[in-house]
Amino acid sequence: QLRFVESGGGLVQPGGTLKLSCTGSGFQLSLWPIGWFRQAPGKEREPVSCIRESDGIMYYADTVKGRFTISRDSAKNTVGHQMTNLNGSDTAVYYCAAVQAVRSGCAPVHNTWGRGPQVTVSS
Repeated sequence: QLRFVESGGGLVQPGGTLKLSCTGSGFQLSLWPIGWFRQAPGKEREPVSCIRESDGIMYYADTVKGRFTISRDSAKNTVGHQMTNLNGSDTAVYYCAAVQAVRSGCAPVHNTWGRGPQVTVSS
């Protein structure tokens, strides 16, 4: 069973920057396409960004294009998620997962999730 551990997050003012990190527990992330998802209060979990095994970008949600960057550090077995120019609509719990490409972008290949870091954008 794939188990992901996310870190980072916190409270940031509008316009601020945060970076999240995802690592795999006991397996190599480089073997999988990886995606970041988020769930805001009262809303469904949604894909934010996804990266292929080859480091090619699979997907960015329209709401984060130009502001968020997903990247791999295979030496550290991590997938990072740099978030800039944050706004209130980015407030959510963020998760990472192994994904597959779908018509709309990317979707998780499993239905188990870690705790995920809270990102709160507020002045």
